[in-house]
Amino acid sequence: MPNLEEIVTSSKRLYDGKIINLRLDTVRMPDGRMSQREIVEHRGAVAMVPMLDKNTVILVRQYRRAAAGSLLEIPAGTRDPQEEVEICARRELAEEIKYAPGRMIKLFESFVAPGYSTELIHTFLALDLTPTEGHTDEDEFLELVTLPLSEAIAKIGTGEIIDSKTISGLLFAERLLPTL
Repeated sequence: MPNLEEIVTSSKRLYDGKIINLRLDTVRMPDGRMSQREIVEHRGAVAMVPMLDKNTVILVRQYRRAAAGSLLEIPAGTRDPQEEVEICARRELAEEIKYAPGRMIKLFESFVAPGYSTELIHTFLALDLTPTEGHTDEDEFLELVTLPLSEAIAKIGTGEIIDSKTISGLLFAERLLPTL
């Protein structure tokens, strides 16, 4: 197998933000040539497919500035520094949909955009939901949307659901649920 690794020869911090940082890395490519990589640093996130019952999923509709519109998504959120992923997932469920899961099943983890971002998202199936207290972030406005999982899957095909974490989470959950 060929060595495809790029070696960082220098790195420059361009921006430090609340959610992301941006750096510019100079790298030596496997053939010895030099190049630059713009890297968005992100501390990671969680996403959950919350099932109210074996056939009903809870989604959130939220305006996303970067997408210039409202998206229908599975609940998700950014990890606090050093926060364990399952604890973060439980916190985000309480904050966004006001439910606590009795069971959490890790579905997968995936890089959001590995060509330029370090963000790794951990996706869970949340089952046996019970109402709980939770407070939505002050800068977050959500509409809860409860619908049959089959209808949510259909919305992928019609283009009503276009968020990649939601698409992959719903499809993986649909595949796994019959085995539980």
